[in-house]
Amino acid sequence: MKPDKRVLIGIGGGIAAYKICEVVSTLFKSGVEVRTILTNSAQKFVTPLTFSTLSRYPAFTDENFWQPIYSRPLHIELGEWAEVFLIAPLTANTLAKLAHGIADNLLTNTVLASTCPVVLAPAMNTDMWEQQSVQQNWQNILKNHRFHSLQPGSGLLACDRVGAGRMAEPPEIIAYIQSLLHTRGKRDLAGKRVLISAGGTREHFDPVRFIGNPATGKMGLALAQAALHRGANVILVHSPMNADIPIGIETFPVVSAEEMRSAILRNYSNSDVIIMSAAVADVKPREYHYEKLPKRSLPESLALEPVPDIIAELSQRKQPHQLLIGFAAQTGDIITPAWEKLHRKNLDAIVANPVDKPDSGFGSDNNQAVFLDRQGRQLEISPCTKLQLAHYLFDFVDSFSN
Repeated sequence: MKPDKRVLIGIGGGIAAYKICEVVSTLFKSGVEVRTILTNSAQKFVTPLTFSTLSRYPAFTDENFWQPIYSRPLHIELGEWAEVFLIAPLTANTLAKLAHGIADNLLTNTVLASTCPVVLAPAMNTDMWEQQSVQQNWQNILKNHRFHSLQPGSGLLACDRVGAGRMAEPPEIIAYIQSLLHTRGKRDLAGKRVLISAGGTREHFDPVRFIGNPATGKMGLALAQAALHRGANVILVHSPMNADIPIGIETFPVVSAEEMRSAILRNYSNSDVIIMSAAVADVKPREYHYEKLPKRSLPESLALEPVPDIIAELSQRKQPHQLLIGFAAQTGDIITPAWEKLHRKNLDAIVANPVDKPDSGFGSDNNQAVFLDRQGRQLEISPCTKLQLAHYLFDFVDSFSN
């Protein structure tokens, strides 16, 4: 029986090829079976031995393509084996071949012999990337919904040019692969606007001191990535967090609950799915000091006042086509208070997740939860990565909306 997770990676000829070493190593350590194909140009940057060592399986080159070492053609075997196909770095040369159906090496023949989702991660000089012919090829290939794009970012390139053309970083590439292993490439959120709140708000009482919580925004970012990978237009309203946000996600950075409320309301009416995963403060200091208070001047007690209940306000404004989903971070019994919050705030669904379990909740890369909805359904999600949990939630929402 074939393993459940099979990823084929085609490495093109560019200095960014070194980044794919981290991708292969990380995928293998996470239980994914990896096969690699190197073009002739790629071997000038990284050797097949490197990838065979990291993947624990021989790396393939054009030399293997032209030798009858298998009972069936190698490109057919690899194309049928793969569940997800990554091509990175994608060069202008390989892009042109894919856009025009040219198959003159092992990599391009395998693309044509496969039917799985293909992730493309371009990397090239800014002037090359911005050439009209390259952009036409890029737009043409993306018309085929089998191909998924990891847009290049901007920065200092190996040619010392500062501009667009920098390949996506390994964590972003890995996240997209993990998403496609789950969705098999479906874009069930295409045409939808998904509004997500993330992180923990901060309620300052002077420029350096605030009331806050341990939320890091990792769960909200995972939700945004999952929605993006499923084809949605994503708006992320987030408090301060230490994370790189993928290209393609529209962001609104905020600090306080009032700022979060304002940003969410500006984007609420034209959103289809709203997920409030942020840990929003319940109270704030009644008085704000515009200069840092000396330690000797700190009050013995801090007068507090409530902040607006954002999700309750959203439920009052909710339109028939909208889905409003909340989060309930709890300790001890997580189900009872989540049911109560679901009905009291008129939500369509809620995610009850424990924050007192090891390797779960605030700050962790993993999470666990129970999904509840207004129809009385209850689905328990065992510990998994936050990206996996995000996809499970969108699966749950998809079945709920249908």
